[in-house]
Amino acid sequence: MRRILIVIAALVLPAMAQAGEPDPLGSPMWDFHAAQVFEGASYTFDDAVKVELPVVTENQHVMPVTVDARALGEVRRIVLFADLNPIPIALDYRPLAAEAFVATRIKLDQRTPVRAAVLTADGLWHVSGGWVDAAGGGCSAPPVSRVKGDWADHLGEMRGAAWAEGEETRLRFGFRHPMDTGLVENIPGYNIDTVKVRDAGGTLLADMTIYGSVSEDPSFTLIVEPKVSGKLDVAARDTNGLEFSGSLDAATGRRLAAARP
Repeated sequence: MRRILIVIAALVLPAMAQAGEPDPLGSPMWDFHAAQVFEGASYTFDDAVKVELPVVTENQHVMPVTVDARALGEVRRIVLFADLNPIPIALDYRPLAAEAFVATRIKLDQRTPVRAAVLTADGLWHVSGGWVDAAGGGCSAPPVSRVKGDWADHLGEMRGAAWAEGEETRLRFGFRHPMDTGLVENIPGYNIDTVKVRDAGGTLLADMTIYGSVSEDPSFTLIVEPKVSGKLDVAARDTNGLEFSGSLDAATGRRLAAARP
């Protein structure tokens, strides 16, 4: 019996130690977000997850962030979140047949840690990030298209390109959308909530769940390996059930078509 207990302790204690790592950023919301994102799974703070952030954001409505977790091997999910945002999670990316790399732009409502949590095939979460200084109101001020009043005229318009880089294909695309957070008076929440990328054969390469803290007119950069030589189809859906889609030619880099609802 004693030997059994020793074996159990040897298996359980390392996981408990990982789950109890102190937050290197000292965030007051870390324990809450760790419980929500990891749901009891083990995690570790890992510099192998490269998160590119500005130290100070020039525009709290549009802050660029790049996550590169290719050094970790097989990655199942990448969750991007800002601890002190009223809508903390920006995106949940599943690189099914793509590289563990994603770049986008998000809103910040105040100075906050911005992090990427990366789930590897062994069930361990790897976390990295940093503090970003930002003025207030990134999530609680109306988007530019709402102020101009022309958002409906361009809703769902797609732009983007795909091009080869060595043995990889880099894909950059975006949709016109107000990405309303629901935190502005008299403007309900309204955002793109899913994005899917497929190759010419219909294979799902990448699948994203998107939240309202992603910036207005959201854009994304992904990497596909091995190199794709044909058409790539990008489809999005918003919280009103509207669907938007377009295609990119990975051989020429040209945008082939875009469809609005």
